[in-house]
Amino acid sequence: MFHIALHEPRIAPNTGNIIRLVANNGCHLHLIEPMGFDLEEKKLRRAGLDYADLARVSRYPDYPAFLAAMGSRRIFALTTKGTRSYTDVAYREDDVLLFGSETAGLPAEIREALGLDHCLRIPMMPGARSLNLSNAVALVSYEAWRQCDFAGL
Repeated sequence: MFHIALHEPRIAPNTGNIIRLVANNGCHLHLIEPMGFDLEEKKLRRAGLDYADLARVSRYPDYPAFLAAMGSRRIFALTTKGTRSYTDVAYREDDVLLFGSETAGLPAEIREALGLDHCLRIPMMPGARSLNLSNAVALVSYEAWRQCDFAGL
């Protein structure tokens, strides 16, 4: 199944919603520290409800540790700086979908290291800054899963 990675997430309810999402779509969630909250935070638990036990969640102290764990998997960064639409990719089941923090997005050095071909964007109306993180993760992860005929369902 797919891997969803959150680089330095800042808002507990967004991460809680994403935990609930991955419990339902079978993705593996990877949290890259530092985070703007504690995993025991009440807001995180409330948003994730009782789904935490059904979700696969891994934590990494930093981006290099995360990269080492991903090995040779393809990583696609979702960013407002991307040049390709997320719908233009032929996803494979072991791909990684990397999202930046709610406040800062992904650092330029990460985007540059992945290359333009691996920096994807979600189309939005002119003047709009970005979507809510959990909404963006839902859109892209379900498109990737749909392309794989909802494998594992």
